[in-house]
Amino acid sequence: MSPATPRAAPVSAPSAQAKLWLALALTPMLGPGRARKLVEHFESVENVFRASLTELEAAGLRAAAAQSIGTGKSADLAQEEMVRATAAGAHVVGFGDPAYPPLLKQIYDPPVVLFVRGEVDVISKPGIAIVGTRHPTPYGIGMAERMACDLANRGLVIYSGMARGVDTAAHRGAFHAKGKTVAVFGTGVDVMYPRENKKIAEQMIALGGAVVSEFPMATFAAPQNFPIRNRIISGLALGVLVVEAGEYSGTRITARCALEQDRDLFAIPGNVTNKNSWGPNTLIKQGAKLTATWEDVWEELPGELQTQLMPDSGNESQAPATASLFEDDQALGPAERRIYALLKPDESTHIDELVEQLEPQVSSSEIFAALFELELSGKIKQLPGKHFVKAF
Repeated sequence: MSPATPRAAPVSAPSAQAKLWLALALTPMLGPGRARKLVEHFESVENVFRASLTELEAAGLRAAAAQSIGTGKSADLAQEEMVRATAAGAHVVGFGDPAYPPLLKQIYDPPVVLFVRGEVDVISKPGIAIVGTRHPTPYGIGMAERMACDLANRGLVIYSGMARGVDTAAHRGAFHAKGKTVAVFGTGVDVMYPRENKKIAEQMIALGGAVVSEFPMATFAAPQNFPIRNRIISGLALGVLVVEAGEYSGTRITARCALEQDRDLFAIPGNVTNKNSWGPNTLIKQGAKLTATWEDVWEELPGELQTQLMPDSGNESQAPATASLFEDDQALGPAERRIYALLKPDESTHIDELVEQLEPQVSSSEIFAALFELELSGKIKQLPGKHFVKAF
């Protein structure tokens, strides 16, 4: 099967209890917190729907919510939503379902239901959330990919939000290790946002990962939904790793959620002159763990979990044991070595600048050929506009 083709995982018939939790989620004037308190009051979700209108109102429900439940309107809405979810290949996981992630249950305001496309059990597996700006530097992209690759290779699930930039790089990094990654959407699981990430979502599912959302099917990309979903990204994970984030980045919301949820908070330090470094550098000053390699995250995990994950070192990104992040360049040819020495990991260089600096020692044709070989070997990356950077 092609990795770009989502595996045809059958969608099991939703349980009666899942339908009832979904009915609560779709009840007007009833948020997740009130829905859970209502279930606690009546001692089970089934009892909520057996209650009379008078009993529902006596439990403190607003008239619109009580009438929706009491008249069966909420149940009808849930049935219609179940049909849409099944047609889109999505599972519905209710708060009382055994498949509901235990870690997510521990947060202050867990969603009442989750819609899941892909493998349901993966959202309960131990993992790390990797988040950051939608406009990262080459350094930020490289670090997100590298950290995700190494952590996924150790058996951890990579959680993120599928946004452009750092999120996308984190998902791709997990792919490099043939690991599992989960995207939490701010839309319905049947609405791809951003659209260009459709193939990434397909590959994610094909590799045993999943896309998740608390929002009903066909929910569009409303701006207010994305800060709301951030609590789920951190809630599913053991810890949150911040790569790059500006002062007013939405990543700060995820970091705050992590602290409120008693999750470990990690941050990769950045260049103090770059605005994207404000977020992680400030978090480090406030107590987040300075993170340079996967070991900095790994050593914070419980010992029994490290043993359980049984890491496979085969696909780990290659980096020397010294402070340098890059491979030794002794095997490169003369022209390749000159070009490689001029390129930087955190700042792109235009091809015209390379030609200007290397001529007349290296001809233009040799430069073009060397760039091609370096890119083919994975040592450098070409960015739009004929700009080049060192690859991690």
